[in-house]
Amino acid sequence: MIHLYTGDGKGKTTAAIGLAVRAAGNSLPVCFAQFMKGSETGELHSLAQLPNVRILRSEKDFGFYRHMREEDKAALRQIHDAILDQLLEAAETAGLIVLDEITYPVNWGLVDVEKLRRLLQISKAELVLTGRDAADFLTDCADYVTEMRCVRHPYQRGVPARKGIEY
Repeated sequence: MIHLYTGDGKGKTTAAIGLAVRAAGNSLPVCFAQFMKGSETGELHSLAQLPNVRILRSEKDFGFYRHMREEDKAALRQIHDAILDQLLEAAETAGLIVLDEITYPVNWGLVDVEKLRRLLQISKAELVLTGRDAADFLTDCADYVTEMRCVRHPYQRGVPARKGIEY
């Protein structure tokens, strides 16, 4: 089945990680792919210690999309497409595949949408998709759609992201 965690609230990646931990704890092979993220995040250290978890992501931090140059966008698209190629290979054997923050490269043209559609169609694994502003085709194909809604967040009061909590 396909899970979609979307919306403007905090917790989409956290929910996906929780499902990845549950799957790994039940001996399912997990592929945890991060899109648009290249900087170190606390969850990577924990996930890397779990058996049966494979992490796929950019080794370079390109920063926020609005600050990227065209050549950065082209390089990141190549990285994203290579991640999708690896996920397509894992689609037969993985128990769970997480595509963290996949909605952004879909909306910004930084991933081959046809490869993604193929993965959504052929995967025998449980799939988890996260990110804001999910494209209609992602919502339409999902069996579970959970929308995180921001009611209040410290960021709104000027509190910056905190290590170990927001990243």
